[in-house]
Amino acid sequence: MTCRAKKFAARNGGLLALLLFAAGRILAATPFESPVALMPQNKIDEIIFARLQALHITPAQLCSDPVFLRRVFLDVTGTLPTALEAENFILDRSPDKRRALIDRLLARDEYADYLAMKWGDLLRIKAEFPINLWPNAAQSYHRWVHDAIRDNVPVDKFARELLTASGSNFEMPPVNFYRAMQNRTPSGIAQTVALTLLGERAENWPTNELAKLAVFFANVGYKSTSEWKEEIVYFNPASTNAGALNGAPCAAVFPDGEKVKLSPDQDPRDVFADWLVKDPQFAKNIVNRAWSWLLGRGIVQEPDDFRADNPPSNPKLLAFLENDLVSSGYDFKHLYRLILNSKTYQLAAIPQSKSPEAAANFAFYSLRRLDAEVLIDALDQITGADEKYSSAIPEPYTFIPDNLRSIALPDGSITSGFLEQFGRPSRDTGLESERNNRITAAQKLTLLNSSLMQKKIESSRMIDFQTSAGRTPAEVANGMYLGILSRFPTAAETKTAQDYFQSGIGKRQAAVDLAWALMNSTEFLYRH
Repeated sequence: MTCRAKKFAARNGGLLALLLFAAGRILAATPFESPVALMPQNKIDEIIFARLQALHITPAQLCSDPVFLRRVFLDVTGTLPTALEAENFILDRSPDKRRALIDRLLARDEYADYLAMKWGDLLRIKAEFPINLWPNAAQSYHRWVHDAIRDNVPVDKFARELLTASGSNFEMPPVNFYRAMQNRTPSGIAQTVALTLLGERAENWPTNELAKLAVFFANVGYKSTSEWKEEIVYFNPASTNAGALNGAPCAAVFPDGEKVKLSPDQDPRDVFADWLVKDPQFAKNIVNRAWSWLLGRGIVQEPDDFRADNPPSNPKLLAFLENDLVSSGYDFKHLYRLILNSKTYQLAAIPQSKSPEAAANFAFYSLRRLDAEVLIDALDQITGADEKYSSAIPEPYTFIPDNLRSIALPDGSITSGFLEQFGRPSRDTGLESERNNRITAAQKLTLLNSSLMQKKIESSRMIDFQTSAGRTPAEVANGMYLGILSRFPTAAETKTAQDYFQSGIGKRQAAVDLAWALMNSTEFLYRH
């Protein structure tokens, strides 16, 4: 441990003992649970609670208002609430305030920013090797995805546009779906389609099954233009590829086994798109991904690994969500709203059962570290700092404004040292598992004892405000807890902070130490 780390630990031992979760346990009488009785809110809860009862698993208590506020802000917008937003929500006595907050968050710009980031991972929106969309195409593609989310374009329409797009990758953004993959052969395209839109890893299918699906993409043509880096994707009826496997043509067969006769003058992608948006597996894939983004694990886990020997943990739940999505007209906001308003989503992260099946059956909210982009944005929001980004391709359209948030970065090639260290995905494969949110020793040292964190915290506008003249230690503690952890401190935490402020270390240094301790707590670093 470095000298600074030793001094920090010595100064803040009392604070850290109160602030950190220890070995996954939360101190008794926590501010993380609600005393309100657990009652089903909607059909999701009826299905989940019936399953838990059958398994003799006790669900967690409801989470408290501060926990719900922070959780739903992070899960829907990838953004922390401000101290004022936290205070207003906690003090609001309206019985319907959680539902009202969900509606407000789904209407915010950050909702589209954050979901575009998640879809950008799946769609491999990246300018450089090995995807090579190039900056202008990557930004155009990202903008199209973002606007579709913002406008709540039905998911079936969104998928159809991806599958059937033709034209310039600069002028027709969804065309980049066919460029943002390493293997552009018919079988390679088929694997990407199966992974992204069906949640299945087609490389594990029998070879002949993959070849049959590849027939639908055998006539995808690519040609360059005089414009540097521009490429045209088009229907090429003259292609002799014909989805062949080892030179032998294959019949066009949908993944469900239905055979289809293709007309020579019709783009097979249109035929496949017509089938896809009516196939139950497409809807299952969409709702399973949405569930995993909000609850921390899929009903089928991993969320992009549907297969016969990896069944859903709750088939009734998956079937209900699938049918509800279809009946809503593939309304993604409706799906999110349904899940967020459920008591299942609003359970505390403190298990009430030691059953090994509790997590897979959603008996409590799953603890997980903040995404790299969300974490750096949270640190910058609290301190008022700006992250510096760079791109390996020094071409036009790679200029990044200082105030651009990480969740809104349009290109996976634009990065920073922090994002690389904290597990931002490379966007090479489109697999959910590319993102690594497991905390490492190097990450802990960066947060606890790095010049990056020291500079952000010690120049923090929040600390300048909180330590301004006239504010008592208790008021400073309140403001910093609300701004960093989205809750008021407990009586014990307030007393510890007051004692530390009155220890003679100096008001500003005490505030810096408190901020550093709070930002290194599991409560801050994890969704809970």
